Amino acid sequence: MTSSHSNSPLSPEGPKHPSRLINRTLMVFLVAMISANIASQMGQPLMSLYVQSLGANVQQVGLLFTITSIVPLAFQILGGFVSDSIGRLQAIAIGSLAGIAGYALYIVAPTWQWLILAQGVSSLAGCFVAPSFRAFVAEQSSEEMRARTFALSESIYMITGVVGPPIGGIVSENYGYRAMFATAAALYGAATVIRIAMARSARNRVQTAADKMTFEKLKRSIGSMISLVFAGGILTWLFISDGVFDVAYSISYRFEPLYLGNVIGLGNTQIATLSSFFSGAMMLLLPVGGWFADRFGERAGLVLGHGTHAVALVLMLLGKAYPHFIVVWILYGVGASLLSPAYNSLISKVVPLKMRGTAFGLFSTSLGLISLPAPYVGGLLWNAVSPRAPFVVPLIASAVMTPLLWMKLKPETESAGGRSLDSQAGEERPGLADDGAEEESSLGPDEVV
Repeated sequence: MTSSHSNSPLSPEGPKHPSRLINRTLMVFLVAMISANIASQMGQPLMSLYVQSLGANVQQVGLLFTITSIVPLAFQILGGFVSDSIGRLQAIAIGSLAGIAGYALYIVAPTWQWLILAQGVSSLAGCFVAPSFRAFVAEQSSEEMRARTFALSESIYMITGVVGPPIGGIVSENYGYRAMFATAAALYGAATVIRIAMARSARNRVQTAADKMTFEKLKRSIGSMISLVFAGGILTWLFISDGVFDVAYSISYRFEPLYLGNVIGLGNTQIATLSSFFSGAMMLLLPVGGWFADRFGERAGLVLGHGTHAVALVLMLLGKAYPHFIVVWILYGVGASLLSPAYNSLISKVVPLKMRGTAFGLFSTSLGLISLPAPYVGGLLWNAVSPRAPFVVPLIASAVMTPLLWMKLKPETESAGGRSLDSQAGEERPGLADDGAEEESSLGPDEVV
């Protein structure tokens, strides 16, 4: 009993860190994640076009995504807290049920206004799944191999972005958007069955009760995380830089399908397969990005990744034909392969074990609050200036923040921040470890459902 208890991801002592990058538990976990997110990747690259097909104009498309961004603001921290309290797999199972409801609404929506409800309900899945995904991966790795474990896990996960978009593009072009979402719903439903089975199995293996969820505990966790974020260290600068980039890319991201379809003239399958080139590049290069962050430091990965994204944006603004955009999306994948392991590794190193879910939830919620009006602003820029205007904003953000990150995230700051928070977790920050559990210190796919 002792053996199974200590190896469980829900164990109060935390899981044992295996010597290999991907252990059996993590591999089964990734298989379930891949099944669910192939379904998600079928529809998300074409969502703006689906909204437009139901009668929305460009500004209304931006308004829809602005409104539906409110749901993650309300529930992302709660999802992370639930994950910390009852377990990663249980939180993922809860989120999956919301995902099923969202797919049903996508299929039956008669007007674009109905998609506000569908997108809002569907985003609840990410509120519970995304913090659990990152926290679970962190808990299944040793600190010295964490960036590589994140990188390899996300590299395997990126098969969803290679397989899902072409299927969605082909089905939508030949049978319509509703058929595409019906197909995705069937895949997601199968994945939900697997997730629920995994959650029940994990619960049955644990002999002790899960932590009790209380408002006081939630308030204490959030307060501790806010103190870390505004302490002036690593988390502060990650929060500032990620906030700037999140706003900038939120202004442009949702308009990429409209720009490629309405301005450049690409078809649904071409637009969707660009996501496959992005995911394919990430699949191949994420292990390299993880090795790069472990070898040369997270700062180097962040700066080089943002620089690569800036080059891709310039090429996008100059692009005229499908092959040009293939190059752009491959460069996006190269940049993301450098950024994701570095961000996830830094955050997991400076956040105690029992607060990782809350930490990822707080980051996502705070950044979502900052970028809430961004899609609507993007629609205004499209109409008032030009269709290219929204894509200039992230280029400006890269020019400002990349050199700032290089100056502020010095190598000695990275190590000092990781050491001080790791070795003194629960000592310098009273209240973090007073549940009776021992604290242990330890962004990725952006849309994980």
